[in-house]
Amino acid sequence: MPDVLPITEKQFTRMKKNALIILFCCLTATAFAQPKGDSIAYQLEHAKINAMLAQRTQKFGQYDQSLTMHTGIFGLQTKKDVRRSNDILMDIVKTDDSIYREIKILFDYTVFQRTQVQDHSKEAIESNFGYMTTINKLRKQADLMKAEANAQQTRYEKTLGLLIVILVIMLLAIFYLVSRNRERRV
Repeated sequence: MPDVLPITEKQFTRMKKNALIILFCCLTATAFAQPKGDSIAYQLEHAKINAMLAQRTQKFGQYDQSLTMHTGIFGLQTKKDVRRSNDILMDIVKTDDSIYREIKILFDYTVFQRTQVQDHSKEAIESNFGYMTTINKLRKQADLMKAEANAQQTRYEKTLGLLIVILVIMLLAIFYLVSRNRERRV
């Protein structure tokens, strides 16, 4: 196994700062992207990430403690001390990778939820548009039927009036003919 070079304090501080900034950004983003009605899967995933963050914090405390351990002669660090610190650091990196994977799952889940909401809203808009189109079509049909009914009513009234006029003329003609026949007989 090759010797692992120790990390300088400056590199360690920079790495710690960057990791904390990334984690803070990811957690802040998940908090703002969090849907109003969390599902059970979302809550479980969120709890899993929080547990992993707590585990990472614990490992970081172990790493910080291992850096202060000097078991060598005259209080110096030995290769074993450095390897132990680097092993803990590698474990922290693996935990960070796991956290990033879980955060990606959480982000994918929120994207999936947003997509579902957008699809549902599109379906609702299309459905509403369909209803409006049907309502407008039915209104036009009702207006046409009213106009047709009015036209039929007008034709009926005209026909009825014409029949009454013809009937009156026929009755007058009959009375005229009957009265003329009576005058001739008399």
